[in-house]
Amino acid sequence: MGDAFIRHVELLGYEKRFFPSQHYVYMFLVKWNDLSEKLVYRRFTEIYEFHKALKEMFPIESGDINMENRIIPHLPAPKWFDGQRSTQSRQGTLAEYCYTLVNLPHKISRCLHVVNFFKVRPDDTNPNTDSQIKKPEVFLLPKDAKKNSADITGPIVLQTYRAIADYEKSSRSEMALQAGDMVDVVEKSESGWWFCQLKNKRGWVPATYLEPMDGPDESEEQEPNYAGERYIVQKSYTAVEEDELTLKEGDTIEVIHKLLDGWWVIRKDETTGYYPSMYLQKAGEANTSVKSELRNRSAPPRRSTIRNAKSIHKQGRKQISQETYRRNSKKYLQSWRNMKEKFQNKANVIIEKNEREEDKPKAQPAVPPRPSKDLILNRCTESTRRKIL
Repeated sequence: MGDAFIRHVELLGYEKRFFPSQHYVYMFLVKWNDLSEKLVYRRFTEIYEFHKALKEMFPIESGDINMENRIIPHLPAPKWFDGQRSTQSRQGTLAEYCYTLVNLPHKISRCLHVVNFFKVRPDDTNPNTDSQIKKPEVFLLPKDAKKNSADITGPIVLQTYRAIADYEKSSRSEMALQAGDMVDVVEKSESGWWFCQLKNKRGWVPATYLEPMDGPDESEEQEPNYAGERYIVQKSYTAVEEDELTLKEGDTIEVIHKLLDGWWVIRKDETTGYYPSMYLQKAGEANTSVKSELRNRSAPPRRSTIRNAKSIHKQGRKQISQETYRRNSKKYLQSWRNMKEKFQNKANVIIEKNEREEDKPKAQPAVPPRPSKDLILNRCTESTRRKIL
């Protein structure tokens, strides 16, 4: 068999130890290529020193030369004092770090630096203890957390988008763009603000300023739903463009098309138009602090308002005109009314039929004929015969 290498590293939890002084160690289950499984314990300071040395060994892959080439995962530096709270909260990051590390190219994941760090040490099998001091306390990682970290089937691949025009940020949480910038999208929010990264910068960017590299059409966008979903307006907005709607807080509307740029097509009575999705909340849904924070921000700009926008695609995105939205919406509403009317008429016919049947006089039972005098004399009792004599 060739050189030993690690197949998998799983974080099991951490241990609180009291000798020689109180400290915390993480527990790892290391699975080797010979199918053996070993339990090792490491302090976070040790893990961080290992991480720094690994970055020095592979400066290109650690992003020291160019951040775009970084594949070695990030790891936060240890705090001045690592207590139980920081030890516990760091578990998710550490589990993800180990998974990514083992799945890096073999020149990194199977190098001696990695292999030696996870090899069993004498104090892994026989830790230093003192019978006069408390025994270590074990805190296992919740099963759900372990399952989530182990269920990842591969590295997360972020989608790359291109900026179609310059964008000047208006708050610290946003990120400025220049036309042609290639950004990786970390999170797509329904509000139309997307969280992106560009080299070593991160921030929120309007989705309207971005276009996918593989084509103008967004396959992620849903088809229009003319039945509509009921939403409540959480923030008033006055229309700026002709195809937008003016609504006030508390209005109930129906969303018929959810678009990724954060401007949804809605229906108020029989009128349709665009409205900022970040100012809407689904009927019956509880309010959250995140949504409240988003509503305090301004709506993202419309694509039609961007000047000097330049696309790399010859064909533009397929867009549905407001006239088409209105026509299809009216068609749906009319067919729905016809169907409702049909069922109502059918129900009325059944009710009328039942009422007519109830009004009819019910048939009375026939009165039997009176028995003859001879029959009474032959078959009845003495008291009955006496009445006819």
